[in-house]
Amino acid sequence: MPTSPELIATADAHSAHNYHPLPVVVSSAEGAWMTDVEGRRYLDLLAGYSALNFGHGNPRLIAAARAQLDRLTLTSRAFHHDRFADFCVQLAELCGMEAVLPMNTGAEAVETAVKTARKWGYRVKGVPDGRAKIVVAADNFHGRTTTIVSFSTDAEARADYGPYTPGFEIVPFGDLAALEAAVDDDTVAVLLEPIQGEAGVLVPPPGYLAGVRELTRARNVLFLLDEIQSGLGRTGRTFAAEHEGVVPDLYVLGKALGGGVVPVSAVVSSREILGVFRPGEHGSTFGGNPLACAVALEVLAMLRTGEFQERAAELGEHLHQELAALTADGRVTAVRGRGLWAGVDIDPAVGTGREISEKLMAKGVLVKDTHGSTIRIAPPLTISKEDLDRGLAALREVLAA
Repeated sequence: MPTSPELIATADAHSAHNYHPLPVVVSSAEGAWMTDVEGRRYLDLLAGYSALNFGHGNPRLIAAARAQLDRLTLTSRAFHHDRFADFCVQLAELCGMEAVLPMNTGAEAVETAVKTARKWGYRVKGVPDGRAKIVVAADNFHGRTTTIVSFSTDAEARADYGPYTPGFEIVPFGDLAALEAAVDDDTVAVLLEPIQGEAGVLVPPPGYLAGVRELTRARNVLFLLDEIQSGLGRTGRTFAAEHEGVVPDLYVLGKALGGGVVPVSAVVSSREILGVFRPGEHGSTFGGNPLACAVALEVLAMLRTGEFQERAAELGEHLHQELAALTADGRVTAVRGRGLWAGVDIDPAVGTGREISEKLMAKGVLVKDTHGSTIRIAPPLTISKEDLDRGLAALREVLAA
């Protein structure tokens, strides 16, 4: 069996360098633990950017996938299949909505939300053709397609991909007055993350999301919420917007919807809004395929119990109490987040986020850096308190060294 350095060198030689992963080569995983090719075990405090909310190899999800693999994996949307209707009904019910449009990746779902809003703007709101505008927030991360990076403010994600797609106006995240000033008669939607994950787990000021909901309703503008990372239990509620009692016009979902087994995404909205699509106007060969629906149905069954949301809330309170204590000596300058999700800003004098992540890796704990001095913590919702404390103890050791 090749060693980790050998496998990394081979990958570097034969793959595009679009990511900068930590130098660990995982070969198996279970629950909150991963094992590399040399047999070293690591505690996973990232959970695939929330795609693995239910842990690695969750027995219920693996069983659902295996059972479906023996029956049917793909029909394309040229034909119906027997798992599709239940998936749509149950996902709509979880969201308190009426209709579902399934895709595969998060970026595809965001693209679908953009297309939905524009089509709704032209056919329902009556915006003149070609003038639809969507207001977004600075420091957003909604994906990496050419349209999505067109409204990114991250130079690394955006540079050299022009010409850029028009029709978006960027305002500061959390600034309700700026958002209100940007909305005009041609505005068809406001697209936001309720908590900005890639930006460092940025939580908006209290009342912001509720204010956006009130504004969009008053101005006949759709409120689109990207809950791809924040949704499905991560923050201690099914959706992060629930912390402010907010229900958008359209949810954008992904990551945990596929349980870390298969890519599953969707937009979920009212029949009126998603009814703007007619056959042939949008689609995906793999979107809503039988295997995806089977796994997602099990995810939905698990979420209906509320146990994962409760666990994220309880362990999240403990996580944030422990992280807040790290700010006392100044080595950690700020902690943000909700539930089992945190952005931890490290004093640059102590080290970069990458350096801290590598030191934690050496202690058998895996996190990931973002924006220089920040590390993100988002363990599986199934993690035990003992394992969470083990990871926090390792962080304290690294910061004290």
